[in-house]
Amino acid sequence: MAKIGMIGAGSWGSALAVLLHNNGHEVTVWSALPDEIRMLSRDHEHKALPGVKLPEEMVFTTDLREAAEGRDLLVLAVASPYTRATARKLKDVAAPGQIIVNVAKGIEEHSLMPLSQVVEEEVPQAEVAVLSGPSHAEEVGRGLPTTIVAGAHRKETAEFIQNIFMSEVFRVYISPDVLGMELGAALKNVVALAAGIADGLGYGDNTKAALITRGIAEISRLGTAMGGKAETFNGLTGIGDLIVTCASMHSRNRRAGILIGKGYTMEAAMKEVNMVVEGVYSAKAAMELAKKYSVSLPIIEQVNAVLFEGKNAAAAVRELMLRDKKSEISQEWN
Repeated sequence: MAKIGMIGAGSWGSALAVLLHNNGHEVTVWSALPDEIRMLSRDHEHKALPGVKLPEEMVFTTDLREAAEGRDLLVLAVASPYTRATARKLKDVAAPGQIIVNVAKGIEEHSLMPLSQVVEEEVPQAEVAVLSGPSHAEEVGRGLPTTIVAGAHRKETAEFIQNIFMSEVFRVYISPDVLGMELGAALKNVVALAAGIADGLGYGDNTKAALITRGIAEISRLGTAMGGKAETFNGLTGIGDLIVTCASMHSRNRRAGILIGKGYTMEAAMKEVNMVVEGVYSAKAAMELAKKYSVSLPIIEQVNAVLFEGKNAAAAVRELMLRDKKSEISQEWN
């Protein structure tokens, strides 16, 4: 049995807390929001995960030291806009060599850093890893079969995380390509916004398939230019996560995109979804990275124009369709 601190009590943190408890571990759940902790302590159920019961013996706290000290593992499960601020608080309570697994997905807008690097910067004494893949909280909380990847710089750390999380309903692979995993996880949220916008406009399966396929091409171009491995973008944390996020109504990015396609502003769509829409925060960062690495990202560029420049969504799709003629692969003709 391991002692685990779940740093973040939203839907994903709550679902993972249930999984880890069912694996036989002792889990303490922390939130900065007193109302959230009162709700979990009283109801043992998160309102965003109806029907998923958190065990009566699980401890819920707003005291970060109580959740973090003496733990074999910390799971950082706050939404990406709050990762740096929460990591900064952890600096004073994390032990030297403390393993912190970040499970949020995003690129920090102002620094253009993936979240694991943000945590490493704020908690330099810790060993930071990531857990990512096609995994909606709603399904993990219910114990539906899910496959995911643990990424770490040391194989021993990845294997330790694999052993902690692995179960008959939660299969965990390992990878050393932490950067590639994080880029796939962050950028797929932007493409999922595009897929949702297409749904909101009333487009069909052909459009969705095109966005997923050309979307992973964009993610791979930028990701490999930055040093990620092509194999990663063809795997669970690349195309796998992209498929599930573009296709499922569990996806807050797709839901926000649908509303934008129907005419909502970005702000109104986020308010309606009432959860952090990670793709909105990663979209600008993706374009800055594209400029830095001289990579073409036409889908992500149009998403930015719709989100932040007031561009008509149908016009954005039309512009994508009327781009200069291209070849799909780089191979030369005989």
